[in-house]
Amino acid sequence: MISGWFGENGELFFEIELIASNGDIFPVEVMLDTGFTAGYIAINFQDMEALEWPLVESDFELQTARGDALFDIYEGRVIVDGQEFTVPVHVGDELPEILIGSQWLESMQLVVNKPRGILTLEIV
Repeated sequence: MISGWFGENGELFFEIELIASNGDIFPVEVMLDTGFTAGYIAINFQDMEALEWPLVESDFELQTARGDALFDIYEGRVIVDGQEFTVPVHVGDELPEILIGSQWLESMQLVVNKPRGILTLEIV
């Protein structure tokens, strides 16, 4: 189980680890975006450079809150709740935060109790 925290505007934040192709591990703060239903992780091109993940698909069109956008899809390795996963990663421009999408909720339990300050994500 990983514990998260609430942002100033009620955002849900967690820390996960990104594994670069050379094995380096980078802990990162991510925001859970339940509106990001098509994927697991979305990251800015600028943040991708050090990871050197393999490209799977170019110019994948995706509907976002700002309208249609093009993303490249990479094969990324991440550690969430102590387990390593290989997942498709949407990489695009103008993403201010690294996002994790609601696809994680297919295999993980999200517990939110804001009045008590409880925010957890756990593999089920």
